[in-house]
Formats: sequence, C-alpha cells, structure tokens
Amino acid sequence: MAKFEGLNVQFSMINIQFSMKKIVIAFYFSLLTFDFFGQTVTQKLQKAFAVFEKDSQLKHAISSLYVIDAATGKVVFDKNSQIGLAPASTQKIITSVTAFELLGRDYRYKTELGLTSRLENGLTGQNLNIIGNGDPTFGSWRWERTNKENILRDFVSALKRNSVYVISDSYNYATTHFEETSIPDGWIWQDIGNYYGASAKAINWGENQIDVILSSGSKIGDFVKVVETIPRFSGYSVHSMLTSAAKGSGDNAYAYFQIGQTNIILNGTIPINEKEFKISITLPDPQNTFMENLFDSSAAVGRREGKTGLNFYYNNQDFNAHINGVELKKRSDFKSLYIHYSPTLDSIIYWFNKKSINLYGEALIKTFAYEKYGFGSTDSGVAIVQKFWKEKGMDEDELGIVDGSGLSPLNRVTTHAQVEILKYAKSKDWFPYFFTSLPEYNGMKIKSGTIRGVKGFCGYHKAKNGKEYIFSFLVNNYNGLPSALVNKMYKVLDILK
Repeated sequence: MAKFEGLNVQFSMINIQFSMKKIVIAFYFSLLTFDFFGQTVTQKLQKAFAVFEKDSQLKHAISSLYVIDAATGKVVFDKNSQIGLAPASTQKIITSVTAFELLGRDYRYKTELGLTSRLENGLTGQNLNIIGNGDPTFGSWRWERTNKENILRDFVSALKRNSVYVISDSYNYATTHFEETSIPDGWIWQDIGNYYGASAKAINWGENQIDVILSSGSKIGDFVKVVETIPRFSGYSVHSMLTSAAKGSGDNAYAYFQIGQTNIILNGTIPINEKEFKISITLPDPQNTFMENLFDSSAAVGRREGKTGLNFYYNNQDFNAHINGVELKKRSDFKSLYIHYSPTLDSIIYWFNKKSINLYGEALIKTFAYEKYGFGSTDSGVAIVQKFWKEKGMDEDELGIVDGSGLSPLNRVTTHAQVEILKYAKSKDWFPYFFTSLPEYNGMKIKSGTIRGVKGFCGYHKAKNGKEYIFSFLVNNYNGLPSALVNKMYKVLDILK
C-alpha cells in the first residue's frame, strides 16, 4: 500500500505542477491577448487603409487618417497626419472649440434699438438707431425667441412703450465696427448666392436667407417661373433661367449674384409639375430687409410719414467705432429703447455643428476679433485662432485657415491638428455641450465635411470593449460619387468599433 501511496503522491504533484503551468500559460496568454488587441486595431487599420487607398476613387486623391487612444493620447494609426488638406465643414470643430474657450459657454450677442436727436438742414427730429454686434441668430427660426415674428413684436412693443408711434424713413446702423467686405477669401461664385453661402454682417436677419417659390412646366425643358420671394425685400430682383427636369430629379437650382448689378440669376433645374417648389438663396442686404420688416410691423402702431424710400447712413457720425477699443462710443443724446439678446453660445454651437451652418462660423470668427479689438473682421479672427492654438503648443502652420466655416477651398488643416483640438476639448468642463453638438453618423459622434472633391469625418467613438478613440479622416481630390466614398470611409472607421 505504501508503494501505491507513493505513486499517488507523485501523481498529485504532477497534477499540481500541470495545473500551475496551465495557470501561468493562461495568465501569459491573457497578457498577450490584451496587448494583441491594441496591435490588432492598428494592424486592421493599416490593412483597411491600404485597401482604401488602392480604390479607383482614390486614384488621384490624397488621404489622411489619424487616430489616438482618447485615454492615453497614444497614436493608434497615422497616415499623412502632417499634410495640410482642405477640411470642408470638419473645420467647424476648430471654430467651435475656440469659441468655447475665448467667448465662454454663456456668451450672448446683443442687438440694440435706440434713438438719437437729428439735426439736418435746420430741421430737428429723431433717428431710429440699430446697433448690431454680428448676432447670427437674429431672426432665426431655430429658437422661439429669435424668430422674426417675436423679434419684430418685441421691437415694436419697445417703440410703443417709449411713445414712438411714427417711424420716419431715417434709420442709422452702427455697422462701422464690422468690416464691409463680408465674403471670406476663396468662396466660390456658385456658393455665395445660395443659402449655405450667406456671409456674416453686423446685422444678420433670418440667417441671411430668403425663400424663392418656383413653378415648373409640365414638360422637360419648360421654363420655370418665379412665383414670389419670402420675405419681401427690395433693391434686388430675382430672374429665372431655370428649366424643368425629370420628376424626382430634385433641387438643382443655384443662385448667382451679378457683379456690380442688382440682379440675382437662377440657373439649373427643378422637377416638372411643381407649382410651389421652394429653394433658399442668400439675402443680399439683411440690414435693409430687417428695417423694411420692422417698418411694416410698425404700421400697426402708427401711420407712415416721410419719403417713400428708406435712407440709411452706414458711416454716420452718431456712432464711432474704435479698432483699439471694445465698446462703441455713442453720442451723448443716444437713448436706448430695447436690447435683444441671443441664445447662449452653447446653444448656438449646437445648431452650428448639427446643421453645419456656415453663417454661424463666419459670425464667430469675426466675433473673436470684435471682442478683442473692437472691430469684427475675418482676417483678424483667423489670426486670433492661429495664435490661440500656437500658445497651446500647436504649429500654427497646421491651421492654414481663411474662414470660420470651412466653406472656402483655400483652407488647409492637418488631421493631427484636428485630433489635438478634439483631445483638448475633452478635458474642459464645457465638453458635454460640445459633444452633444456633434451629429451621429455611422454610429459615431462625428462632424462631417463636404465640398467639391473633399470629404471628411472627425470626432469620437467608444468601442464595444470600452476603449475610446479620437480621430480625423480627410480625403481630397477623389472622383466618383460622394456616397460611394462615404461607405468606403465608414468601412475603415468600423475597425474602431
């Protein structure tokens, strides 16, 4: 029995040793598996991106993808991250993050209504004055308190409270504190006449766009008529050179401003048999249109007096803007009647990114300059953005931008810069508001961007295993359909899931 007992002890020791080896091997492989997962994501991205670059749509293109681990900042994948590419609307994340930092989450624009005395040709009277500080939401339908009806009601009520029952035909705009040239460098002719190409001014109205109602013919090639424009606006006329196209062909109409003229020409097509087909184009003179709308609204509280036309004094002596001062210096006889405040910045950024509103980006870039120097201009705003990020350690040449929205094809930005800015945002207390503003595409929180030959995605994603990534993916000069390219880009980004 002692012999067998000795064997049992030996077998027991062998079993213990074997079990220990299994535990050690399992632990070793668990470590390898953990490390292998990170490597697998990188390897899978390398393989997927190599396939992507060989696609026929990318034959003459250049692409960049930069991915980091959001928790550690470790680079997961890098291809061409230091090459400046046109970012299209992914550039909006740069403007958004900078706005949160420079202006603050609770920043509000204000538009002021007031009166000044008037002395002209020996006659005395009062001027109605509007001081605009570039509010891009003034008259917007996206908030109840900013829609046109409510703003006009509030302004007219302010006039009534101050016993101003008759509005004469003289109005002053304090616009000398914003640049007169409102179109940023590089914007193309086809864009600036259409609603998404509306530029930012000292006074904006209804997101600086108007609706044109069109009526098409019953046959392909038939002439398309302009039925009406909403709202009413003067000083410009809309002429149609549109033709009727096949049913279901969609909106292929574009508006073009004629240089040195007041004609807006509509070119392209809309589908046949449309009686009230709506397109949206740029409102050329939002300041004028706002005052016309206010004039019409004021008819309910007083009769119209004065001349038949409206006279505007842009560079008047009632207001004097100083480039080196933040506040406008007003005449001593100025009487403030009402101040309209915009929604807070976090709410503005929400719509800016959700709907990719170019006007908001151009207003913000000018606001950076206005708040710092007292004069709102795109060039100064761009310089402020570049300086801000340079002070954060970024090479300023990575942000070769010329506007605030990304609409200009002259913009050049690196994917490295975009990811660094997204990483910076994640550490801020206002980050939840910025994160909420990003749309969701392909199951990811992404800001997309599209202009001709350009497609981009940048944002954040949390994988099924809990690992978080920050990425930027830009493609320039591709060919073929954008929708086909998007699906191929999604296939690469799916590796992060």
